[in-house]
Amino acid sequence: MTLSKKQRAGRLVAVVVTYNRLAQLQVTLPRLLESAEGDLEAVIVVDNASSDGTGEWLDGQDAPRLDVLRLEANLGGAGGFETGMRAAVDRYDPDWVVVMDDDARPEPGVLARFQAEDRSGAEAWAAAVYHLDGRICDMNRPSINPFWHRDVLWRTISGKGRDGFHIGKAEYEGTAPVAIDGTSFVGFFVSRAGMRLAGYPDGSLFIYGDDVLYTLGLTRAGGRILFDPTLRFEHDFSTMTDGDQRFRPLWKSYYHYRNLLMVYRMASGKLFPLVLLAASGKWLLKVRYHGGERLAFTGLVLRALRDGLLSRTDVPHAQVLEWAKGRR
Repeated sequence: MTLSKKQRAGRLVAVVVTYNRLAQLQVTLPRLLESAEGDLEAVIVVDNASSDGTGEWLDGQDAPRLDVLRLEANLGGAGGFETGMRAAVDRYDPDWVVVMDDDARPEPGVLARFQAEDRSGAEAWAAAVYHLDGRICDMNRPSINPFWHRDVLWRTISGKGRDGFHIGKAEYEGTAPVAIDGTSFVGFFVSRAGMRLAGYPDGSLFIYGDDVLYTLGLTRAGGRILFDPTLRFEHDFSTMTDGDQRFRPLWKSYYHYRNLLMVYRMASGKLFPLVLLAASGKWLLKVRYHGGERLAFTGLVLRALRDGLLSRTDVPHAQVLEWAKGRR
């Protein structure tokens, strides 16, 4: 890398949010704890009221750096990240916090690499995230907001689509940091200065979009986020496959579309009406992938559009589950 090595990054705390994925957590937690104490001060695991034995397994762990927060109800990934980041600051007063899901973790040596470089050039850093088989994890590709950069907007609408505003293969294969506007919460390192600018994630979003809204908000507030391709993370997830084009389970589609609409509003500004028209039509056409559940899917998308426009994030999760069953 071209960055100076004048100083270590500073005191780092990891926040991992988990819910009923014990097998995944059993890989992620040891991976984090194998890091030297000087590289990682503590690991906060936020247990979203898991019912698969996660709580019992965590109770049996004898690791001084492990700090478990067991929630009484499932607050989703967004609620977990907000809770965990607040706890990290309150309990440890760290210089940096790194966040990830239970099915994601740094490759060996990555936290030492983070510490080995001077990270003062940005308020936050984004990792390069890969599938277990080595493919770039598309859902975690950092992005440049096309509505803030005219050249990126033109590249996007002139045929490149998603590839027009997301970091590409060349950047992943390089070594130099790249400035970005938004990224995911898999391998996201945020400084205390960054949290002073952006606050904490919005836990009421439940799942999806909380990371992009947070990082776009940080950039909009004047914070700088850099993508570092040498900070490699792996992500083992199965919500949607490339061939299926469905969310599994179906209820996740409501949160995806509602929160994505809120992302689009923040990103597009005055152009939002045009974006809304294009997005709503595209999403409703995805009904063709949902044979046997088309009515329920359409209802979820329509409610997501309504609630996204209203920035309504107080819908009880139990209600969303009923909608996914085709009930009112």
